[in-house]
Amino acid sequence: MKKVLFAVVACMAMGFASCGNKTQAPAEAADSTVVAEQSVDEAVSAITAALTEQIEAKDANKFQATLATVQEQVKEFLTTNPELAKEYVTKVQEFLKANAEQIKAFAGDNAAVAAAVETLTVTPAETFVNGLTSAVGGVQEAGQAAVDQTVDAANAAVEGAKKAGQDAVDNTKKAAEDAANAAKEDAKKKANDAIDEGANKQKKGLGL
Repeated sequence: MKKVLFAVVACMAMGFASCGNKTQAPAEAADSTVVAEQSVDEAVSAITAALTEQIEAKDANKFQATLATVQEQVKEFLTTNPELAKEYVTKVQEFLKANAEQIKAFAGDNAAVAAAVETLTVTPAETFVNGLTSAVGGVQEAGQAAVDQTVDAANAAVEGAKKAGQDAVDNTKKAAEDAANAAKEDAKKKANDAIDEGANKQKKGLGL
Protein backbone atom coordinates (compact mmCIF):
# COMPACT_ATOMS: atom_id res chain seq x y z
CA MET A 1 0.00 0.00 0.00
CA LYS A 2 2.84 2.35 0.93
CA LYS A 3 4.52 1.63 -2.42
CA VAL A 4 1.29 2.52 -4.27
CA LEU A 5 0.92 5.80 -2.37
CA PHE A 6 4.56 6.66 -3.05
CA ALA A 7 4.11 6.06 -6.77
CA VAL A 8 0.98 8.25 -6.86
CA VAL A 9 2.75 11.09 -5.03
CA ALA A 10 5.72 10.85 -7.42
CA CYS A 11 3.42 11.04 -10.46
CA MET A 12 1.63 14.06 -9.00
CA ALA A 13 4.95 15.79 -8.33
CA MET A 14 6.07 15.19 -11.93
CA GLY A 15 2.74 16.47 -13.19
CA PHE A 16 3.05 19.69 -11.19
CA ALA A 17 6.63 20.14 -12.39
CA SER A 18 5.62 19.72 -16.02
CA CYS A 19 2.74 22.14 -15.57
CA GLY A 20 5.13 24.63 -14.01
CA ASN A 21 7.46 24.39 -17.01
CA LYS A 22 4.58 24.82 -19.43
CA THR A 23 3.41 27.97 -17.68
CA GLN A 24 6.95 29.33 -17.41
CA ALA A 25 7.71 29.13 -21.14
CA PRO A 26 4.73 31.27 -22.26
CA ALA A 27 5.56 33.72 -19.47
CA GLU A 28 9.11 34.10 -20.76
CA ALA A 29 7.84 34.56 -24.32
CA ALA A 30 5.38 37.19 -23.08
CA ASP A 31 8.17 39.00 -21.25
CA SER A 32 10.31 39.15 -24.41
CA THR A 33 7.33 40.47 -26.38
CA VAL A 34 6.71 43.19 -23.79
CA VAL A 35 10.37 44.20 -23.88
CA ALA A 36 10.27 44.37 -27.69
CA GLU A 37 7.14 46.53 -27.65
CA GLN A 38 8.66 48.80 -25.02
CA SER A 39 11.85 49.22 -27.05
CA VAL A 40 9.85 50.26 -30.12
CA ASP A 41 7.61 52.58 -28.10
CA GLU A 42 10.62 54.16 -26.41
CA ALA A 43 12.37 54.72 -29.75
CA VAL A 44 9.21 56.20 -31.27
CA SER A 45 8.67 58.46 -28.25
CA ALA A 46 12.25 59.71 -28.46
CA ILE A 47 12.15 60.50 -32.18
CA THR A 48 8.68 62.08 -32.14
CA ALA A 49 9.60 64.23 -29.11
CA ALA A 50 12.68 65.50 -30.95
CA LEU A 51 10.73 66.13 -34.16
CA THR A 52 7.99 67.94 -32.21
CA GLU A 53 10.61 70.19 -30.65
CA GLN A 54 12.01 71.08 -34.06
CA ILE A 55 8.52 71.69 -35.50
CA GLU A 56 7.72 74.09 -32.66
CA ALA A 57 11.10 75.81 -33.08
CA LYS A 58 10.63 75.86 -36.88
CA ASP A 59 14.22 74.63 -37.24
CA ALA A 60 14.43 72.92 -40.65
CA ASN A 61 18.11 71.97 -40.36
CA LYS A 62 17.72 70.21 -37.01
CA PHE A 63 14.49 68.62 -38.23
CA GLN A 64 16.35 67.17 -41.23
CA ALA A 65 19.17 65.93 -38.98
CA THR A 66 16.67 64.22 -36.68
CA LEU A 67 14.95 62.53 -39.63
CA ALA A 68 18.33 61.13 -40.67
CA THR A 69 18.53 59.25 -37.35
CA VAL A 70 15.44 57.24 -38.33
CA GLN A 71 17.53 55.13 -40.71
CA GLU A 72 20.13 54.44 -38.01
CA GLN A 73 17.42 53.31 -35.60
CA VAL A 74 15.91 51.06 -38.27
CA LYS A 75 19.33 49.47 -38.87
CA GLU A 76 19.59 48.74 -35.13
CA PHE A 77 16.20 47.02 -35.16
CA LEU A 78 17.20 45.05 -38.25
CA THR A 79 19.98 43.38 -36.29
CA THR A 80 17.44 42.02 -33.77
CA ASN A 81 14.03 41.76 -35.42
CA PRO A 82 12.96 43.15 -38.84
CA GLU A 83 9.33 43.23 -37.67
CA LEU A 84 10.28 45.78 -35.02
CA ALA A 85 11.88 47.90 -37.74
CA LYS A 86 8.63 47.91 -39.74
CA GLU A 87 6.60 48.82 -36.66
CA TYR A 88 8.97 51.66 -35.86
CA VAL A 89 8.85 53.09 -39.39
CA THR A 90 5.05 52.78 -39.48
CA LYS A 91 4.66 54.80 -36.27
CA VAL A 92 7.11 57.48 -37.44
CA GLN A 93 5.17 57.70 -40.71
CA GLU A 94 1.93 58.17 -38.78
CA PHE A 95 3.48 61.05 -36.83
CA LEU A 96 4.77 62.76 -39.99
CA LYS A 97 1.42 62.42 -41.74
CA ALA A 98 -0.41 63.80 -38.71
CA ASN A 99 1.91 66.83 -38.65
CA ALA A 100 2.27 67.27 -42.42
CA GLU A 101 0.71 70.74 -42.52
CA GLN A 102 2.89 72.10 -39.71
CA ILE A 103 6.01 70.67 -41.35
CA LYS A 104 5.17 72.24 -44.71
CA ALA A 105 4.52 75.58 -43.00
CA PHE A 106 8.13 76.02 -41.91
CA ALA A 107 10.04 73.66 -44.23
CA GLY A 108 8.10 73.93 -47.45
CA ASP A 109 10.94 75.70 -49.26
CA ASN A 110 13.61 73.34 -47.94
CA ALA A 111 14.05 70.73 -50.69
CA ALA A 112 16.14 68.42 -48.51
CA VAL A 113 13.56 68.30 -45.72
CA ALA A 114 10.71 67.87 -48.22
CA ALA A 115 12.53 64.96 -49.89
CA ALA A 116 13.29 63.30 -46.55
CA VAL A 117 9.70 63.62 -45.35
CA GLU A 118 8.32 62.36 -48.67
CA THR A 119 10.68 59.37 -48.64
CA LEU A 120 9.49 58.39 -45.19
CA THR A 121 5.78 59.01 -45.70
CA VAL A 122 5.23 57.85 -49.29
CA THR A 123 7.40 54.72 -49.23
CA PRO A 124 5.62 51.74 -47.61
CA ALA A 125 7.22 50.74 -44.31
CA GLU A 126 8.07 47.26 -45.60
CA THR A 127 9.71 48.66 -48.76
CA PHE A 128 11.67 51.20 -46.72
CA VAL A 129 12.93 48.51 -44.33
CA ASN A 130 13.75 46.08 -47.15
CA GLY A 131 15.82 48.75 -48.87
CA LEU A 132 17.86 49.31 -45.72
CA THR A 133 18.13 45.55 -45.23
CA SER A 134 19.76 45.23 -48.66
CA ALA A 135 22.10 48.11 -47.87
CA VAL A 136 23.10 46.61 -44.53
CA GLY A 137 23.63 43.22 -46.18
CA GLY A 138 25.87 44.79 -48.81
CA VAL A 139 27.97 46.48 -46.14
CA GLN A 140 28.25 43.23 -44.20
CA GLU A 141 29.32 41.35 -47.33
CA ALA A 142 31.90 44.00 -48.13
CA GLY A 143 33.16 43.84 -44.54
CA GLN A 144 33.40 40.05 -44.71
CA ALA A 145 35.27 40.28 -48.01
CA ALA A 146 37.75 42.68 -46.41
CA VAL A 147 38.18 40.30 -43.47
CA ASP A 148 38.73 37.37 -45.85
CA GLN A 149 41.35 39.34 -47.79
CA THR A 150 43.13 40.25 -44.58
CA VAL A 151 43.11 36.62 -43.43
CA ASP A 152 44.43 35.46 -46.80
CA ALA A 153 47.20 38.05 -46.69
CA ALA A 154 48.10 37.02 -43.15
CA ASN A 155 48.18 33.35 -44.13
CA ALA A 156 50.38 34.15 -47.13
CA ALA A 157 52.73 36.12 -44.88
CA VAL A 158 52.89 33.23 -42.42
CA GLU A 159 53.62 30.75 -45.21
CA GLY A 160 56.30 33.08 -46.59
CA ALA A 161 57.87 33.39 -43.16
CA LYS A 162 57.79 29.62 -42.73
CA LYS A 163 59.49 29.13 -46.11
CA ALA A 164 62.08 31.77 -45.36
CA GLY A 165 62.69 30.20 -41.97
CA GLN A 166 63.03 26.74 -43.51
CA ASP A 167 65.43 28.09 -46.13
CA ALA A 168 67.50 29.66 -43.36
CA VAL A 169 67.52 26.37 -41.46
CA ASP A 170 68.54 24.48 -44.59
CA ASN A 171 71.29 26.98 -45.33
CA THR A 172 72.58 26.80 -41.76
CA LYS A 173 72.46 23.03 -41.83
CA LYS A 174 74.38 22.93 -45.13
CA ALA A 175 76.97 25.39 -43.83
CA ALA A 176 77.44 23.26 -40.70
CA GLU A 177 77.81 20.11 -42.78
CA ASP A 178 80.31 21.82 -45.08
CA ALA A 179 82.29 23.05 -42.08
CA ALA A 180 82.26 19.57 -40.51
CA ASN A 181 83.40 17.97 -43.76
CA ALA A 182 86.16 20.56 -44.15
CA ALA A 183 87.29 19.91 -40.58
CA LYS A 184 87.33 16.17 -41.24
CA GLU A 185 89.38 16.61 -44.40
CA ASP A 186 91.80 18.92 -42.64
CA ALA A 187 92.19 16.50 -39.71
CA LYS A 188 92.69 13.61 -42.13
CA LYS A 189 95.34 15.58 -44.06
CA LYS A 190 97.16 16.53 -40.86
CA ALA A 191 97.06 12.90 -39.69
CA ASN A 192 98.48 11.69 -43.01
CA ASP A 193 101.17 14.36 -42.91
CA ALA A 194 102.09 13.32 -39.38
CA ILE A 195 102.29 9.67 -40.42
CA ASP A 196 104.45 10.52 -43.43
CA GLU A 197 106.73 12.69 -41.31
CA GLY A 198 107.10 9.92 -38.72
CA ALA A 199 107.91 7.38 -41.40
CA ASN A 200 110.54 9.67 -42.90
CA LYS A 201 112.17 10.13 -39.52
CA GLN A 202 112.31 6.38 -39.00
CA LYS A 203 113.88 5.91 -42.44
CA LYS A 204 116.52 8.50 -41.69
CA GLY A 205 117.22 6.82 -38.38
CA LEU A 206 117.77 3.54 -40.14
CA GLY A 207 119.94 5.20 -42.74
CA LEU A 208 117.54 4.46 -45.51
